[in-house]
Amino acid sequence: MDTRTTTTRRLAVAAAAALALSLGATACGSDGGKASDAASSSAAPAAATGSAATTGAGMPKATGAITVFAAASLKETFTDLGKKFEAANPGAKVTFNFGGSSALATSINSGAPADVFAAASPATMKTVTDAGGASGDPKTFVRNTLTIAVPKGNPKHVAGLNDLTGSGVKVALCAKEVPCGAAALTALKAANVNLTPVTLEQDVKGALTKVELGEVDASLVYKTDVKADAAKIDGVDFPEADKAVNDYPIAALAKAPNKDGAAAFVAYVQSSEAKQVLTAAGFQAP
Repeated sequence: MDTRTTTTRRLAVAAAAALALSLGATACGSDGGKASDAASSSAAPAAATGSAATTGAGMPKATGAITVFAAASLKETFTDLGKKFEAANPGAKVTFNFGGSSALATSINSGAPADVFAAASPATMKTVTDAGGASGDPKTFVRNTLTIAVPKGNPKHVAGLNDLTGSGVKVALCAKEVPCGAAALTALKAANVNLTPVTLEQDVKGALTKVELGEVDASLVYKTDVKADAAKIDGVDFPEADKAVNDYPIAALAKAPNKDGAAAFVAYVQSSEAKQVLTAAGFQAP
């Protein structure tokens, strides 16, 4: 074989080898691109799924006006919780109607527009649920006990329920239809004390105010009310209070104008943050 033929063959082999290498590199590059694209594609749905899960976690959100009918003894704590709820739910506005639970229940059953009812006893809540006014089952979120409210310094030296029957001792009670009144009657019966009050008030704040104004020497109210008014009032505990503990139920209302807002507020009241506020005020965990 002559020199030119040998040289030509060598050049052909080298060219073929170079072409093969070029094609292999291109193929590898193409597969690598597809693998990278596939990884990116599978990562995207995973990220989206994680975002949805995060959005769904936590408390339900609310906007708009939310009207809450609540027992008078919840005034201080619910006012505080309302502000915290609004801060966590921009666009929500909570309005409260505080009063005797029985009167509030009557208003709800008469068609008063409200989203949430928080009562000071299961009995008053039952008047609403029996009328079909609650959306779902009420939830007990706190408990409360009675104490004897007296002016600072306890000038009549009241030490227990028996002292409320002493000569010249004027006492205010809540009306028997009101949860604090029903609880007071239970406690007095447990102590075998017959008491004639000088006034019957329609809510616990009314009974407490009588002591503040000096119109009575004592009243049976909740421990939380005395604690909230500690600058003006002292409290005298008595053992029969354990016989008259009130559970506080809360429920969204069936005819709530703002159903989502009602559900969100009810959930918030049962949250750990709300429980800290309530227990700090003297309420007991259910």
